[in-house]
Formats: sequence, C-alpha cells, structure tokens
Amino acid sequence: MPERSQDWIAQAKFDLKAAVDNCKAGNYEWACFISEQAAEKSIKALYQYYGGDAWGHSVEKLFIGLTDYVEISRELLSDAKRLDRLYIISRYPDGLTYGTPHEHFTKEDAHVAISSAGNILRFCQDILA
Repeated sequence: MPERSQDWIAQAKFDLKAAVDNCKAGNYEWACFISEQAAEKSIKALYQYYGGDAWGHSVEKLFIGLTDYVEISRELLSDAKRLDRLYIISRYPDGLTYGTPHEHFTKEDAHVAISSAGNILRFCQDILA
C-alpha cells in the first residue's frame, strides 16, 4: 500500500478550516465534530508515515499507539481526550439527556475544540515536515 501521509494531513487541514467556517456560521456542534475529525486524520497521517495501520476513532488511543515512535506530551493527550468526548454527542441527540446537539454546543466549546485540534495538527505537521 502506498504511503499517503501527505493526503491525510492535507484533509486534516481542510477539516480544521471547515471547523472554523462552521464556528463562524454558528454551527458549533459541527465545528466540534469536525475538529475531532481533523485531529484524528492528523494522527492517521503519522501512522501512514511510520508504515502502520490506524484503526478506530479515539484520538487518545491513536496517539497512545504511536508512543514507540514519538513522545506525546500530557497537554496533547488532554487535547485528545477533550476531542474524544465530542465524537458522539456533537452529532446525535441520544448522546445527550435532552434536546439536540445544536442546542447544547456553544461558541466557546467550538473554540476549545478548534484549538485542541490545531495543537494536534501542528504537532503532526512538524513531524511530517
């Protein structure tokens, strides 16, 4: 299988831009979800780079799977955990006790998610550079 880390990181960058755009449009739940996706794809780019296979959607678990290759700071693991919590509840009403995701997510939530994803994206890009 060809090594496609640059494709994965390019999509991660595009996803992060989409998160910013959704935040500006007031779609805070989608900004949160797409931020998680940007981080996930950033890490999957590293798996490609190191010749590994990445399975699953947990940003934290994906990061932990790379510890033989790179050192992951506690701050980045905190970012990963923060994003993992958004994977379901930002999309599905039954992930919440009542209402819909768009009623529960705020601009601040979106900004925090975008920041966390940006930290992870930059970390991965630095390795790929």
